[in-house]
Amino acid sequence: MCADIIQAIQPLLVSYDPQQIVVVTTTAVSAARSEVAALGYPVLTLPDGEAAKSLATVQQIWDFLLDRRITRRGLLICIGGGVLTDLGGFAASTYKRGIAFIHIPTTLLAMVDASSGGKTGINYRGLKNVIGTFAMPLSTLICPSLLSTLPPREMLSGFAEMLKTGLLDSGDLWQRLLRYDLETLPVEPLHALIDDCLAVKQRIVSADPHEEGLRKALNLGHTFGHALEEKSLDEPLPHGYAVLYGLIAELYLSVTKLGCPRQPLQQLTQLMLHYYGRPQCKCSDRQALISLMQQDKKNERTAEINCTLLSAIGQPAVNTVITPAEADETLEYLFSL
Repeated sequence: MCADIIQAIQPLLVSYDPQQIVVVTTTAVSAARSEVAALGYPVLTLPDGEAAKSLATVQQIWDFLLDRRITRRGLLICIGGGVLTDLGGFAASTYKRGIAFIHIPTTLLAMVDASSGGKTGINYRGLKNVIGTFAMPLSTLICPSLLSTLPPREMLSGFAEMLKTGLLDSGDLWQRLLRYDLETLPVEPLHALIDDCLAVKQRIVSADPHEEGLRKALNLGHTFGHALEEKSLDEPLPHGYAVLYGLIAELYLSVTKLGCPRQPLQQLTQLMLHYYGRPQCKCSDRQALISLMQQDKKNERTAEINCTLLSAIGQPAVNTVITPAEADETLEYLFSL
């Protein structure tokens, strides 16, 4: 944990009884960062990975809180990646009808997406984030220098969510993201890009905190992406990789249904082929993926497929319903790249 976060967290803790503060983190973070223990509060260390995003893991957090007699005036500090912040936020928002929590994200994906905006959740019966709440953290403390130890695959996963945000922005963020060096993944240039991505998300969330309209724009790439991620739970596909494939699918639909300019689709496809690789799915998977999309939590009617598309960069079209035939055509296109 960087010195800036240690300094920033102290004023947030002064109004809490030290006996009412606990920490939840993951195996990878705990092993790599002795500062977690140095905070001096009880620590629950959970497994890493998407499989841990379950009701059983939430029960471990609830038991940890109950065993330490944490009251409604308690505080949960969540230190880890996107799975951990989703889990920790959900556990805190439901324990005794809600206690305060702080996020300290340690991955690029968590910094630019999962730890901000107040969405919490777990996977259930093979479906992504189908159980969850809206609950804002007391604070989210971001230190980009933590990224220096991340492997390239983790960095690329988080960068895909940044690309999604760039597509939603009406400024020059998309072009700046395209100029970022994905070959060497330098941390320093990410500072300003993270700030700008968070500013776009904050602007959208502030206007629609409970996802009744505009906030659905942030689901760009996630209807197809979540289905691909759910289909690969046995051989986990990183969330950001799934989102990138989903972005290509939903940009294809944006071009064919809404007349979106083709250039963003071509640019994103080039990035995929060079840095992310093709999705490891077969044509025979298409019907299973369509069935998963028909179970997506964003759908407002039974068995429909609800997507966010673009009429142009910075011009999202939320609540765009597509047919199973359109979904099948799009998957055929994606798998043929």
